[in-house]
Formats: sequence, structure tokens, C-alpha cells
Amino acid sequence: MRIVVNALSARIGGGRTYLRHLFAHLPQHEGLDVLVFAPPGLDLPAHPCVRLGVPSWSSANPILRTLWERLVLPGILRRERADMLFCPGGVVATPVPAGCRVVTMFRNMMPFDAELMARMPWSLQRVRNLMLRRAMLRSMSGSDLTIFISEHARAVIESQARVAKAVTIPHGISDAFRTHGKPLPRPGAAPQGDYLLYVSRFDIYKHHIELVRAYASLSLGVRQRHPLLLLGETDFPDARRVARLIGELGLAGQVLMPGAVLYTELPAYYQHAHAVVFASSCENCPNILLEALGAGRPILCSNAAPMPEFGGDAVEYFSPFDAQDIRRALTLVLSDAPRALRLAEAAAARSYHYDWAATARYTWEQILRLRPAATEKGVSAG
Repeated sequence: MRIVVNALSARIGGGRTYLRHLFAHLPQHEGLDVLVFAPPGLDLPAHPCVRLGVPSWSSANPILRTLWERLVLPGILRRERADMLFCPGGVVATPVPAGCRVVTMFRNMMPFDAELMARMPWSLQRVRNLMLRRAMLRSMSGSDLTIFISEHARAVIESQARVAKAVTIPHGISDAFRTHGKPLPRPGAAPQGDYLLYVSRFDIYKHHIELVRAYASLSLGVRQRHPLLLLGETDFPDARRVARLIGELGLAGQVLMPGAVLYTELPAYYQHAHAVVFASSCENCPNILLEALGAGRPILCSNAAPMPEFGGDAVEYFSPFDAQDIRRALTLVLSDAPRALRLAEAAAARSYHYDWAATARYTWEQILRLRPAATEKGVSAG
């Protein structure tokens, strides 16, 4: 089978992590040939069946990338005699030749979160999300296979579009994040004391503002014993708003924003945290929550879907929109040591529901099971 993978949109974060794990577990089937177009710097594991392609145009600009996908990639599919085009980014902008199957994924929940879209001011970001919504629905409706990464996301899409064939395959946890019972050196930017940890980019749906207000309402003694560490890039407008709020509430030295850290350093930050907070209200598959489970620390988590789908009964839930409810959850976990211990043990046990090797194997199984259209027609005709 000849597969072309258009992974050019995987420029940051979870998309790149997903692809690395996916190709680390690519089976060696006879006759399998995979041509991957990926952004610079995405180092995929070496595999005898995989070739890396380089676009003739720059893929950094989304407009140029879309034009390349529409105008150039069809010719590559014909030249390669591709049996399948796999677009893990969620948008299929490429007309495929006859007989070529199309596989896509649904990853970006933001354009389908009505509450978030209503709160978002009219801007280029909002217009982009509206355009993405239409493009993703069209892509999933026209694909031969759509891979969902949560049942919640699948239900949302299937209520709005007809999807020919769908499968739900959640992301996994790598061994690097399964650190429960495996002591790691304390990371350099970790504050002294039993710190609380929130790992996330700064955006309106991540609810840093509500978390900081909830934290400010705790007693001074509790805050001094449990500084709040917010890890994530700080060159965003919401990060600046959070920094101003920290100053206004007199929380300097108690709420820390050191910026982003290397992905490889995150396991140690999770492991040394007294508790981990995850306050997002808009996720498809919450990778940060999964990685936190592997550390076996008490987790306080948003109750917005799909988080309960992944956390089960192993975390303490709160409403991310309500600072008082966040305060309730913080107070409960910080004041009840036996409860915190039960949550830590439950998180470690829950983490074994998710494994990248199993995720990748099942994904390739579903993709390779989708026979080329020409072969299927030949079988039915005979």
C-alpha cells in the first residue's frame, strides 16, 4: 500500500508528539510505502518504509500551504500512484485522484465550542475558527475514515455531519511521563515548598484568571506553603492579563510564571508537584491531563467535557468558570491528606488506560484495513 501523509500543519505541541509516537510504532508490512510531508524540525523515527518529502513551496504560511495542498499535492499523489492520503491535521484541501482513499482526524475542538466562540471577540482568530469549522466538517464528511480522539468530540461532529466511517482512538501516555515511584531530580524552575502546578498555554479557555482568583482567596498560610507554578509561554495577551492580575492581588512570589520549559523537563515538574491543576474548558483529548496522570500526583480538573471521559473517578473536579468552585476543590485537596493520597494512587492506576504504543498500533490497524478503492472495486466486480 502506498500512503502519502500530509502533516505540514503539525508545527507545535500535541500534533508533533502524536506523529512521533505514531511513526515509532509503524508496522513493517510488505509493500508498505509511506511518503511524509512534515514541517522542518519534526524528527520522525527512522523506518525502512518511510520517506520524507519536502514541499516545493514554503509551508510556514497557511495560505501558501493550502495552495500547495490544492495545486501541487494532487500531482504528487498521481505520480506516487498513492492508494491513500492521510491528513492528521483535520483539514483535507487536496482533490485526490480516482481510487485514492482519504483518512483524516479531528483534533481542534475550538471552532465547535459554542460558548467559547460566543465569548471570543470578533477578530482574525474568530474568523479563522469559523472558516476552520466549515473546512473540517467538509473534510470529515468527504473522507473514507475519520479518526476521533474522544467520544465527546465524535458525538459533537456526528450531530452536525454525516461521517462515512469513524473510529475513536484516544491519545496515550509515553513511558517518560509514567514516573510514579521513579524519583527524578527536582527541576530548576520549581519553587521551594509543595507547589501547585498548571501546565498550559495562556488562552481564554484555559481559565488562568479564574484559577488565580481562586488561589488568591486561600489563606496566606496556605499560599505560602503551596506556591502556584504556571508553566507556559508568556508572549500571549492572556499571559499579560494574568501577570497584571497577580500584581493587583498582591501574589508576587506566590504565583510564578517562569515561561515555557522543554517538553523533556515536564515529567519532573509533574512528579515534584504537590498537586496538579488542569482548568481548560475546551479540549478534544487533554494530553496534559493524561501526562499528569502518569506522575501519580493528586489532580484537580475541569469538569467540562471531555475531561471526565479521561479522568474518570481518579481526579477532583471543579467548574472552570467558577473561581469559588475552584477554591472549594483546592481547599478540599490541600486540607485532606488521606483524600489527596487516594487521588494520587487513583491517578497512577488510571494512567494505564492510555498507552502510546497501543494507540499507534490500533491507528495503523484501522488505516491499513481500509483497502484501496481500486482493489475493492476489483474484488466486487469479480
